[in-house]
This record gives sequence, structure tokens and C-alpha cells, in this order.
Amino acid sequence: MLKLDREDLKKMAAQKALDYVEDGMVIGLGTGSTVEYFIPKLGDKIKKENIEIIAIPTSHRTKSLAQEFQIPLSTLREHPEIDVTIDGADEVDPNLNLIKGGGGALTREKIVAYASKKEIIIVDESKLVQKLGVSFPLPIEVVPFGWYPTKLHIERLFDCSANLRMADSIPFTTDNTNYILDCEFSEIERPELLEKELNDIPGVVEVGLFVDLADIVIAGTREGIKIFEK
Repeated sequence: MLKLDREDLKKMAAQKALDYVEDGMVIGLGTGSTVEYFIPKLGDKIKKENIEIIAIPTSHRTKSLAQEFQIPLSTLREHPEIDVTIDGADEVDPNLNLIKGGGGALTREKIVAYASKKEIIIVDESKLVQKLGVSFPLPIEVVPFGWYPTKLHIERLFDCSANLRMADSIPFTTDNTNYILDCEFSEIERPELLEKELNDIPGVVEVGLFVDLADIVIAGTREGIKIFEK
């Protein structure tokens, strides 16, 4: 048996996601390492099968990669309804609730997910967890002006540690020119409630909890592809 590493498993999931792409679709393109394996495969499919696809990217990075592989792009203004979105996740629980935002694009990813008829998540097996928040911090996008008091409010109200994400010794900035707080929880018991409560805090732009948004999760595992449906 071949020994598969995490990158191999991501590639497996990305390849399987192509089965859900059809001619004439508007496709949302997520952000992250697994989606970066999917985008070149999508570009190849468009060329080989001579199909017409329009894609909506969720980040500057995704847009640049899609352009590199000659995938036609558009905007939500032109196409406010998306047929299917292919995106990744940092954690997936048994109810298909997600933590997202490791790539810093959580707000745009959630907007695109909400506009999609079908949300397909591609991951490797390490992202499958019993409860959210166990192995990955929860990203929260916040307004730079008040990031510090927002951090204090979050820590006080939810008994967690909220750390400002840094990049090269300066605060990481999202494509929306906001900051991200990575919040360490021991575990998240009720993600739907936590999402609402966090969004009530002034200064919070969006929370990296994706509750009841994923329709299908494709997981690359050492036993092969596993598909989980809502």
C-alpha cells in the first residue's frame, strides 16, 4: 500500500470535487491549501472538456491563482446566485459545522457560501473532529480601530485566549483590511449560539464558525475518499 501524506489526501479530495462541476455552472472558489490543489484541476477540466464555467473567488490569492489557470472570473454583483462552491475548512464536526479562516478569508467565504445553492468542503482526514475548537483556534475578523477592546470583551465573555494574528512582525490584514483574532477554546459545545453571541460584540466583523452551511464534505483519508452529506 502506498504511504499517503496529508498533501496526497488533500489532492484526493480536490480531484473528487471535480465530479460536482458541470458545464454552465457558476462556481464559488474558496481559499486555502486544499482549494489550491483544486484550482489547477478545474482549469484542466475546463480545457479538456471544453466546458464553460464562471468562478467567483473569495480572496485576492484565489483570484490570482484562478487567473493563472485561465479560469473565467466574475463577481457577486454579476452573479449573486452561485450553483456550487468548493472550499476548504480547518475543522469539520459530525454535524458538518465548520471552523474556517485559517487562510484569512472567512468573511468573503461566508458571503459566498450563503449565496450558494450547494457548499462542498474538501479536506484531509486530519480536519475531521468530534467537537470544534479542539485542535484549531477560532478566527474572528475584527475592525482594526477597536481590536484591543474587542479582544478584551471576547476573552472576558467567553473565557478564551484571543490572540492577534501576526505576519512578519506586523498584524495580519485581511483582504477587507481588517485584523483577525485567533481564539483558543478548550472546545465549542454550541457553535450556533457562540456564533450569534460573538457577532453581537461591536467591532466583530465575522466569525469563523460556519453553522449549517456545508452540504457535502469530501475527505481524503488513508482508506480512500469519504463523503459526508447533510
